[in-house]
Amino acid sequence: MVLGTTSGAGKSFLTTALCRWYARQGLRVVPFKAQNMSNNARVVPGVGGRMGEIGSAQYFQALAARARPEVRMNPVLLKPEKDTASQVVVLGEVDEALTRAPWRARSEALWASARMALHALLDENDVVVIEGAGSPAEINLHASDYVNMRTACEADAACLLVSDIDRGGAFAHLFGTHQLLPEHERALIRGFVLNRFRGDAALLAPGPDMLQALTGVPTMATLPMWRGHGLPEEDGVFDDRSTGTAGACRVAVVAYPRLSNLDEFQPLRQLDGVRLSWARTPADLVDVDWIILPGSKAVAADLAWLRAQRLDQAITDHAAAGGRVLGICGGLQMLGEALIDPHGLDGNAPGLGLLPLVTQFEREKLLRETEARFAARLDAPWSALGGQPAHGYEIHHGRTAQHPSLAAATPVLFDDRGNTIGWQHGPVLGHYAHGLFEDERVLTALFQRPVRPLEQVFNELADYVDRHFAPGVLAGLLLPRGAAPPAAVPP
Repeated sequence: MVLGTTSGAGKSFLTTALCRWYARQGLRVVPFKAQNMSNNARVVPGVGGRMGEIGSAQYFQALAARARPEVRMNPVLLKPEKDTASQVVVLGEVDEALTRAPWRARSEALWASARMALHALLDENDVVVIEGAGSPAEINLHASDYVNMRTACEADAACLLVSDIDRGGAFAHLFGTHQLLPEHERALIRGFVLNRFRGDAALLAPGPDMLQALTGVPTMATLPMWRGHGLPEEDGVFDDRSTGTAGACRVAVVAYPRLSNLDEFQPLRQLDGVRLSWARTPADLVDVDWIILPGSKAVAADLAWLRAQRLDQAITDHAAAGGRVLGICGGLQMLGEALIDPHGLDGNAPGLGLLPLVTQFEREKLLRETEARFAARLDAPWSALGGQPAHGYEIHHGRTAQHPSLAAATPVLFDDRGNTIGWQHGPVLGHYAHGLFEDERVLTALFQRPVRPLEQVFNELADYVDRHFAPGVLAGLLLPRGAAPPAAVPP
């Protein structure tokens, strides 16, 4: 199990790397996170043949483990809808009753589902690599926290505790976290990991030895800073620095408060010739080539925020000048004429009016893996997509259709059932398929650049931990406490 002293310490990154490392040893490996909180979600096989949702981090960890992603790998997903409320997704499906319940009152019910999923995965696999959440030492939440040490104790997991040394205070974070845990939970901590180190590792001495003298726990690895590892940030806009070089295609993603599925833009962040940035003000949209309106967990509220920031006029002016505007899912809905919400799910609102479409929100959420294809011909500036197949996924309550009183938008993207899921009007393109930038065929058509495959990313992550953990350490974590590790990592 990978625990962290704080959120953002590197738990998801290390868990993904370990999933591929253990899979390369010929073991049956799956990831697990009892509860995730994120609006970055993926559509995967669920209960009773239905599709469900899990956090994107567990989706990528499953791919790294060479396993088929499914809902038991993240049995509870919390999707924030506002600062004080989250939608509760259990085994891939929204649970309205638990969504309304107070947090402490619902944790035992959620633990029952998580515990069942954990034991099923333990029974079916050689290795389960578990990711914790936040810190395991939040003493105000410890009694109701089932994501960290309750899960660790249930699985009798060998735990690594990770700290982000780039933030400063890493030794204090590790010591304080360790000491705040009850003694029987401390006994599960096998090793500390210092993440995102910059500089000469020899300068850390005698810190690791002193920490081991205080706690009895060795520092098992010091992982150098690695910004270009290729995994998306789990929680959306984490690194605000623009990417790319001067002269590159400038792509701005509008970063409204409840944006979702930002992980799908990671391929653009690492693509040569593309400069990706986040936009929160009209100044951020000056001189860009593309504007992307991403998905949203609260479309009407994010649209109101967009207007309050005066981004609406900047987007309209960009389109009027022939600049590309792309809306994905919630972004597509914003680009239309109106949002209609008869069930009180999201809110009514006028759209930006850049696509002659109307969206109505339905009670039932549509969850689908999507095999799509673009029309044989698209108008400029999207003509490179003509005839392209594409793989993606859909997560939305909205159903979008042509406005009956306006000139028709051109249907340009169709799912494998023949349904229209994308429309174009001049330089404005909107569609429902998340994940198209993860399809090498689409990226190659749009940018004519080589793409770094996910398999390469996962193997590089495994090579990275193999270099920075001593031989035998990772294999030794699979042995019971007190057992001697093997002399070398098995081939």
